[in-house]
Amino acid sequence: RRCGGGGGGGGVVWAKIKSPARASEKVVRCYSYDVSRLLDICRQTIAFDTVDDLVQCLRAIVDDGDVRVVRIKNRLDMGYDSGESAGYRDVAINLWVCNSTTGRFGLDTHVCEVQLMLTQFASVKAEDGHKR
Repeated sequence: RRCGGGGGGGGVVWAKIKSPARASEKVVRCYSYDVSRLLDICRQTIAFDTVDDLVQCLRAIVDDGDVRVVRIKNRLDMGYDSGESAGYRDVAINLWVCNSTTGRFGLDTHVCEVQLMLTQFASVKAEDGHKR
């Protein structure tokens, strides 16, 4: 199923798996040593030129019969305090894919994160704006 920036600048922004050092830091600093709360070791970003394209992709993910949504963090919401994230904004979806392929490999309960963001934020993130 395709969802991505329909214009010129959007698309997938390939990410690496979260490093063990960063994962450990996040577990200690953000989750009081509760490893079960770390849900973004495997993550990917899709950037969009418009909010409408982002919303269309979000709907496609939520409506996909193979996807089980665990949590959605909407950092684009006007009520979100962007001071909590140094101005960083996205829609982060924690999910797992549950189908015959993921079941065969034992990955049908593996939680991943898909970050949907506007192209402007993706370019700042790419310049280490969100990196620690």
